[in-house]
Amino acid sequence: MAAETLLSTLGLDRPESGDDVVVPFTLEGLDCRGRSVRLGEALDTILNRHKYPAPVARLLGEAVVLAALVGSSLKFEGRFILQTQTDGPVNLIVVDLDAPDGLRGYARFDHDALVKASELGKTRPGELLGHGHLAMTIDQGAHTERYQGIVALEGQSLEEVAHTYFQQSEQIPTMVRLAVAEYSEKGYVRPKWRAGGVLVQYLPEHGMGIVRDLPGDGNFDNDEVPADDKWATAQALLGTLTDAELADPELSPERMLFRLFHETGVRVFPALDLEERCTCSAERIEAMLRDSFTAEEREDMAVDGEIEVVCEFCSTAYHFKPHEFETEH
Repeated sequence: MAAETLLSTLGLDRPESGDDVVVPFTLEGLDCRGRSVRLGEALDTILNRHKYPAPVARLLGEAVVLAALVGSSLKFEGRFILQTQTDGPVNLIVVDLDAPDGLRGYARFDHDALVKASELGKTRPGELLGHGHLAMTIDQGAHTERYQGIVALEGQSLEEVAHTYFQQSEQIPTMVRLAVAEYSEKGYVRPKWRAGGVLVQYLPEHGMGIVRDLPGDGNFDNDEVPADDKWATAQALLGTLTDAELADPELSPERMLFRLFHETGVRVFPALDLEERCTCSAERIEAMLRDSFTAEEREDMAVDGEIEVVCEFCSTAYHFKPHEFETEH
């Protein structure tokens, strides 16, 4: 009975989750909370649709995982948008999370610059991104203001820039781990893309524990373990996690978290499903063409009497006749 009670307390008295999920968790003994993401079919669909070269696919995969880790914390309907614009071979990445569960992503790259980078062996994420910026935007829809945080990209990996973002924009001690891999499955001709990620944040209750920035800073009288030691412990434990474990199809997020944090204590919550889903539609594109362009401009867009608009995310092609639009007033 004691074992059953413990499993219930830890949130482990249920089947382990599989792919395409977010698993929230808390490390109450370390004043931390976080989320783990595991992506399988959803990510493979996003990456295989455009048949990206492997270095680009891995980078976009990391961006999709990061967007899922951050955007899944939204408590309302809306969109979380992660976007990079840089001077590197991969000069644009856009990932949308349509809350609470829809993911889509797109990467634009310079083919010649990518070939040159590959020849030089410079295909790590920071090298492919180059210099520019990363923006994270929360859009709650019409009649609300967008919130946007921007951080510089200076040849850093997405893990590194995420740490900088949370330090500068949120002022919350945060550690992120991201991994993308290809796995071969019996019965399939090509390998499939998979990914995993974990985000841990230090959030002491009521602000009683403060991470020390300088010697003498912080309040360390509230607990048996000094606050800075708690965060250092959480970082050290997460630092032992390998890329292979993050993307392992045989290792569930729950089991992975228990392996990492069982000594200090971890409590997991029910998994939240994720799916690949594009938000484009004929109605939205028709409205965009009608409201953003004049009749003359729409006529100029037409080829053989038809306007074609292809969604960059899902590659769906929409076709319209210039004369089908309502008469402008």
